[in-house]
Parts: sequence; structure tokens; C-alpha cells
Amino acid sequence: MSKPLRIFLVDDELPALNRLQDLLADCRNEVEHTIAGTATNGMTALAQLAEHPVDLVILDIQMPQMSGIEVARKLLELPHHPAVVFATAFEDYGVAAFDVRAVDYLLKPIRHERLLTALHRVLDLQQPRAEGIRQDDDPHGRSHFTVSERGRVHLVPVADACYLKAEQKYITLRTREREFLLEDSLTRLEDEFGPRFLRIHRNCLVARDAVAGFERVPNGSESHWVVLLKGLPERLAVSRRQQHVIKEFREHHHDG
Repeated sequence: MSKPLRIFLVDDELPALNRLQDLLADCRNEVEHTIAGTATNGMTALAQLAEHPVDLVILDIQMPQMSGIEVARKLLELPHHPAVVFATAFEDYGVAAFDVRAVDYLLKPIRHERLLTALHRVLDLQQPRAEGIRQDDDPHGRSHFTVSERGRVHLVPVADACYLKAEQKYITLRTREREFLLEDSLTRLEDEFGPRFLRIHRNCLVARDAVAGFERVPNGSESHWVVLLKGLPERLAVSRRQQHVIKEFREHHHDG
């Protein structure tokens, strides 16, 4: 059995801290853990965490003096930085959550099942990579993209992304339903979510699960390849440099 997760809680409201401790106590049968400490503001939390490293910090985002985002950013500077899970009424925060690599976001009031999912996600991150684990099951990286739109924040599940396409300083994130704009870099996203996506062009990553197939399209005297997507009419060009992905994808899917 792996050793218990050491968890630190930060919320400026005591009732919220108490509720979180109760919820965690209910999770103890399934995920063994200890509460290493609590704090009601960011400065106190950082001072304690610098002295006593933990595995996970569950952080409120809306706090006076120092927001949870700022605390998380400072935690990344620690030699053994903990995993971070945000607890928030999520309309309140912006695109900054991108920069701090949060493992999960819990929407208040927090539900027992949701908290358990987050704890399991943190545990998965701690497991040494087992031999033979399929790359597609790689648990690292965020579970959601954070998209700020006219002052509201949407959490878009990474699994819903059909493709990510760089256009000027934004990235278009396309789901089956609609498009969102992200402020991020395609290279960074490829580093983070590598196994989920295929690089088909210097400006485009396509989700492996969204690929319906490839088609050769005549283009004057030459021809080029495009990706066909499940449930979407768009066809995305495969650059000459990336044509090797077609063969690799087909081999991977025993698709001839």
C-alpha cells in the first residue's frame, strides 16, 4: 500500500475549511491521507509549506491579499512542489489558471464523488510509471482547459477537444459543439498532452480520438493529405513534413 497522501488545505473561510475536512474524512476509506495542516491565507500557507512539504494542496482561489492563483504560482518554485487542486466558484477566475498546472478544479459546494476523483487523479500522478502502461492512459496534465470569455470562465474537458489550431496569438480549441479561444502555445500544449494528440501541421494538433481517417486530395498536378474528423465537416491539411503520422496512426490502429 502506498503511504498516505499528505494534504494541506487553504481557505479564508473557516466553515469552508471545516466542510472540506469533513468531506475528506468521508474519503479516507478509499484514499488514505492525513491532513498536514490548514491555513486561512496564502502567506501563512506558503510559510508552512516551505518548511513541511506535502503531496497535495487544496486551494481556494478567491482569497484577500493573495489569491489562490498567486499561491499556486509560488508553490511551483518550491523544490518539491505539491500537486494543486483548486476549490472555487469558478466564474470568478481568469485565464491565469493556465500557468500554474492545476491538477483539478472543484466547484463549490464540493461533492464527495468529485473530491474522490480529484484525489485519485493526484494518486495517479504519484505512481511511478508502470511498465506496459499505454501512453494514451497517461494521467499527467490538466483535465480541463480554462477559457475566459467576456468575463466568464468555462472549463472545457481536454477529452472534448477535437483539434487545437494556432492562429496569431491565440489557439482555436474546437469541440464537437463549438470553438473556444485559448491563450497558450501549441508547443507547450503538445508537451503537456502529447499522447492524446497528433501533430499534423506546425500550426495544428488533432485529437487521436477525433480522427475518422485520412484522404488524399488532388491539388493541381500534385495532391495533399487531409484529416477527416468524426462528427465535424472540417478537413485539416497534413503538412508534407508530418505525413509520417498517417502511416504511424494506421499502424497503431491496425487500419491497413
